[in-house]
Amino acid sequence: MSYDDSIGQVAQDALRYVRKGDVIGLGSGRAAAALVEELGRVAGELRIRGVPTSLQIRLAAEKAGIPMLEPGEASHLDSIFDGADQIDSAGYMVKGGGGALLRERVLAGMAGRVVIMADETKFVERLSRPIPVEVHPAARSLIHERVRGMGAVPRLRTLERGYPAFTENGNIILDCDFGAIADPPGLAARLRDLPGVLEAGIFERPDIIYRAAKGGAFEVVHTLG
Repeated sequence: MSYDDSIGQVAQDALRYVRKGDVIGLGSGRAAAALVEELGRVAGELRIRGVPTSLQIRLAAEKAGIPMLEPGEASHLDSIFDGADQIDSAGYMVKGGGGALLRERVLAGMAGRVVIMADETKFVERLSRPIPVEVHPAARSLIHERVRGMGAVPRLRTLERGYPAFTENGNIILDCDFGAIADPPGLAARLRDLPGVLEAGIFERPDIIYRAAKGGAFEVVHTLG
């Protein structure tokens, strides 16, 4: 069995956190897609509604028969289910590899419970992946220089043909390599304070983290509250 199979097992188990009538935030990527597949089997019975972080997950949810709301139509989510690009030993995360970090951050802030599902390759002692930073296009040069001044190597995210990759919000992403990060929340605050930065892809510790291994095995490795 592959990690995809294990993430599928995690998605089945994560349904324990879904109650009748819940409004659920749906992250982007492999883990969220697996959860949507499971939710589609119970959406009618439980009368749940979903709020997407991206068009990709909206289309998957609509195909699965899950009624959808726009983010602006809900003021509170019972839970949000999402994946992560990297998770450190304290539970801080790098997110935004798929470009939906701003909406993922907004929905996480609306949620009563944040559930993260990731395979074991995403777990590290310290965060070290380049940090996605969503930037207004007018601030590209400014943020590039400011981030370089912070000791990072920034790189404009581009498509296969070399064109800039724009987010669904019309912004660009700078992937900023800081090396190993000793103080994730401190770095996140510094990045978000820069003029023209809409979001930085360092996320706080969630309520529940699933760690999936090959062979269908998984464990809950971190819970808060």
